[in-house]
Amino acid sequence: MRETELDPATSPLAAFGVQLRRSRKAAGLSQVQLGQLTNLSDSQISNLERGTRSPTLDWVRVADKVLDTGGTLELMYWSLNGSSLLEGFPEYAAHEAKAVELRMFELGVIPGLFQTQAYAEALAAADVRRGAVTEEGAAERVAYLLARQQRLGRPSAPLVHAVLDESCLLRLVGGPAVMRGQLDHLAQLADRPKTIVQIAPFVMGERRPFAASVYLLTMSDRTLLGYTESQERGFLARESETVTMWARDYDRLQVGASSDVASLERIRAARKELRP
Repeated sequence: MRETELDPATSPLAAFGVQLRRSRKAAGLSQVQLGQLTNLSDSQISNLERGTRSPTLDWVRVADKVLDTGGTLELMYWSLNGSSLLEGFPEYAAHEAKAVELRMFELGVIPGLFQTQAYAEALAAADVRRGAVTEEGAAERVAYLLARQQRLGRPSAPLVHAVLDESCLLRLVGGPAVMRGQLDHLAQLADRPKTIVQIAPFVMGERRPFAASVYLLTMSDRTLLGYTESQERGFLARESETVTMWARDYDRLQVGASSDVASLERIRAARKELRP
């Protein structure tokens, strides 16, 4: 039977269908075999791959295990209902899931990939109180974030280099108990072999090159992508001149920031200040 060719750019559901088909074929399974392993009929699998049927979260999680995708399908599942996510962010996250190296700068809050669930829930709850998102939307955001984080614990995890403005350590989110847990978690991440954490101290002053969060992705073909956000939406930068400039400024940021050893000590010092 001739398979319908889908353009993944037409909709998130089409993108999910394309990725599902690619993952199934990479695993050497037919639609019938995948259906048997995940308790669906071959026609239901076909509908999913053609983008005419929405998957359930439970089924997606089973399919991720069967197809050994590393959680890719669950990430895409959360972007299907991305109304609770900042416009432009799902597109970035799809590239992030395939990147071999991630460099990021964040100020004010711990970056999402490093957040504990309690810290993420505190931020989401604040958005609910402001009326920026519904309780259901807030729960979706947290679930999506936790799904993104899963890749960092796998053997195929990308190299992650994070420079955090010192304000990330000092802004109290969720109360002292939540913040203590967050700083403990950050210190543990800094000890991982594929994770480098540096703190940009306040004394950098005007020498800090970025005034907003910036993320740089290196893909398997060495292509560079950049991402930043405004209050209203996220922006994925593909233009070589822009991304090259960001990468050059990031190099300056790394040089000016505290070393990884000194940064770990700063994280631990901030943690001690929050003792009960």
